[in-house]
This record gives sequence, C-alpha cells and structure tokens, in this order.
Amino acid sequence: MEDVVIVGAGPVGLMLACELSLTGVLPVVLDKRTEPGDLPKANGLGGQIIELLDHRGLLERFSAGSPFVGVPPGFPFGSVPLRFTGVDDIPLRLLMIQQPRLERLLGERAAELGVRIQWGHELTSLTQDETAVRLQGPGFETRARYVVGCDGGNSRVRELAGIGFPGTTDDEVLWLGHFTTGSLTGLFDSPEVAGLQPGWNRTGNGRLLLTSLQPGVHIVGVREKASRTAGPVTLAEFRAAMTRVLGRDLPLGEPIWLSNTVTQARLAERYRTGRVFLAGDAAHLFPAGGSALNVGMTDAINLGWKLSARLGGRAGDGLLDTYESERLPVAERALMQTRAQAALDRATGEEGEALRALLAEVFAYEQPVRHLAELLHGSDLSYGTAEHPLVGRLVPDLRLTMDTGACRVAELMRPGRPILLDLGTDVMLDQGRGNWIDVVRAQCDDPPADTLLIRPDGYVAWAGTDGLAEAIETWFSSRAFDEQ
Repeated sequence: MEDVVIVGAGPVGLMLACELSLTGVLPVVLDKRTEPGDLPKANGLGGQIIELLDHRGLLERFSAGSPFVGVPPGFPFGSVPLRFTGVDDIPLRLLMIQQPRLERLLGERAAELGVRIQWGHELTSLTQDETAVRLQGPGFETRARYVVGCDGGNSRVRELAGIGFPGTTDDEVLWLGHFTTGSLTGLFDSPEVAGLQPGWNRTGNGRLLLTSLQPGVHIVGVREKASRTAGPVTLAEFRAAMTRVLGRDLPLGEPIWLSNTVTQARLAERYRTGRVFLAGDAAHLFPAGGSALNVGMTDAINLGWKLSARLGGRAGDGLLDTYESERLPVAERALMQTRAQAALDRATGEEGEALRALLAEVFAYEQPVRHLAELLHGSDLSYGTAEHPLVGRLVPDLRLTMDTGACRVAELMRPGRPILLDLGTDVMLDQGRGNWIDVVRAQCDDPPADTLLIRPDGYVAWAGTDGLAEAIETWFSSRAFDEQ
C-alpha cells in the first residue's frame, strides 16, 4: 500500500510530491495524460509562492532565462492598472515562466527526490474506508493511506469523493491564442493595428487583448458573449471571433496554441473527506487575476508537511484538519478579489467607464496600492489570531549572522523541516524532539522577536518566549491534535 497517491502531475501535484519527498515520504503521482503537457496555460507566478520557491532553493533554477523576476512596476487589477513605482515595501513578486517549463522543472526536481510519476493512468473509481483509499482505472488498481486530488477544475477525485463545487460560470467566452512571425512584430508596427493599445481594447461587441511576454511571440485574446465551441479551436474560428469583436481582421501570424474557455468562480464545499484531500484548481477556480497557481502551489506546501507529520506518527489526525481551516479562507479571499476584478472588467457603457476612471484615481494613492498588492500577494491574511504580528504569517527573510557565517532565513528552510530560531535567548529544547526540529542560534541586527518557531511551510507558529513549549507541543509533538 502506498502512503500517498497524488492524482494530477501539474504544478500543484508536482509541488506536493516534492514537499513530501523532502521528508522521506515518497508519493506516487498518477496522471491521465500520456506525457507532460506543452500548452502555455499560464505564463508566470506571482505571490507568496515566489518566497516559498526561494525557501526550497528552487527560485534561482526557475528564474534562469526568465524575462522577468522581482517586483513589477505595476500590475493589472481587472482593467485598472496598479502602479508600484515609488511605493515602498511592495510585497508582490512576479516570475515570468510558462507552464510547460514550470512543469518540466518541477518534474526534474521530483525525479531527483525519487518521485514516481505514472502517465496514462486515468482514475475511474475511488472508494475509502477507515484504513485506506482504493483507486482504480483502466489497467491499474492501487491502495493508499491518503489521496490528494490535484487534477484540475474537472477533478475526478472531487467528483468521486462526493465533494460539491458550487459557484458561477461566466456568460462570456475567452478565445486565447499565441502567435509568432506575423506582422504584429513589435506589437504595433503594422498599420492594421492602428488605434489599438497594449492590453485590453474595448469595443461595442466585446474586448480584444494584444500583448507579448517574450520576443517574437504575441498573445491575442478575444472576449465575447457567446457559447463555447467543442473540440480544438481552429484558426478560422479564432479569426471569426476577433472580427465579430473588433470589426476587422488582423495579421496574426502563425498560431502556436489556440484555445477557448469560459471562466468560473467556484470553491469546493470542503477540502477533505476522510483520507481524500483536494488542492489547486480541484478545490477552487478563480475568474481573473492570475491567482490560481499561487494559491494552488501554496496549498501543496501547506498540506505536504502535515501529511508527513501524520504518516510519521508525530501528529494526530486533527493536524490534517488544519489544512482546510487555514487554506479555505485564503481561497475565499482570492475568490473575492478575482470576482471583483472580473466584475470591473465586465462593466460596460458610461457606468463602467466612470467606475474605472474613479478607481484609477483611488489607485494613484499609496495606501490602496499597497493594500491591493498585499491582497494579490496573499499576505493580507494570517492563519489564526495571536498577540505577536508575525504569528500565522510567512517568516520574513531576515539576514542572520551565525558561527558559520552570514545567511538568510530562506536558506535555513531548504530541508523543509521545522526550525526554532533563537535570536539571543539561548532557548533550551528537549533533545528528544531535536531529531525533527532544527535549533538555530543566530544574531540579527533588528530581531522581530527573541525566538521564532517556524513551520516547514515557512509560517511562524510562535514568536517570543512565553508559551513556546506549548507551541512546540501544539504543532510538532506526537501528542498534538490527538484524535478525539
């Protein structure tokens, strides 16, 4: 019997597989596809996942060759731009990386850690009892102590586990195409695009997107009120949609990838049922804003260490319940702000123009811009409540001085283990726990607390000195979260 089976070898499933493998739990990953995908469904990462990739030593690898990594000069909120230039302490970081390359690099890391990925395994049956989950599909059958559905918005795991997925479906179709070698080189060098601007252009029949994220490749999007067509999108269909919205054709060039989709706003009724969990798009779908990978991959990092602690006998079953109690509010916030973005983008006529004009004035002020940057980053919300402001939040990347030299907190997080960071109190820790809690003593020029207890996912479990033993017992003791 396997310890963990992950269904879905996309970015979320592969991230979870890497997290489990760091702790010695080697999961099996099943995917119905026969090989990794090559469709650029996403073009980058933004939010706290950037810091978490740094924690695992992956950011440098992933950013090599990227056209951009760091704090962007701005970011679109719906159809109203946020300008970050001149605003201090913007937390939002972006990494431009297309999904096929992201999946390839995560797959390489998973292989380094010994993860097994089984392609061509389509799940058709899932049943569970008190001890295991049984999975079946054409030509295979396996049992696992736990199963995690990372298999996207049409999740078979979610369906078979009987978890509802309420929400709404947009009445607009988004046609999206990537093109190369056309006369749109330089985006607006061709006379056919006269009068159009980078980004979204509004017409009486819909909206047209013109942008580029890498030299020689152009992204064209069309939004219109129509029914989604079944099957692969043809160039003729794409051109017809563009002509309906724009009123004329454009020299698009050679298509690399064409698709059409209908955005949805949905949230799973629960993230866990028994031994089955959901993560990523299987648990939530956002209608705008590029939040899906950030929320989904941080789902995986939250769940990974908790499954490992449970499987290793270091925690009771209740620790697994904190996955939903912590991550569901994060998804609710992301769903709220992406719904707001979608509504802002859909607003039409003079009322819509007035709304966008007013918000553009509001967004010119520093405080609203910083608040929205934190919302997009995911740092506007903490896990639970505590007196110290760091508790329940991602640990800051402090610069430390130790006997071995200078280092950052992010470098301490590479092994994916809990850390007791002593910044001057000489805290003594029961050595019986030391085999799975790293005690680090260091100096810091401006320490935010005497002691930080940092979970493997990078979130601060405790800060200060009083109550430290109870915090360790709560999160990392075998007596913590005991089953009732």
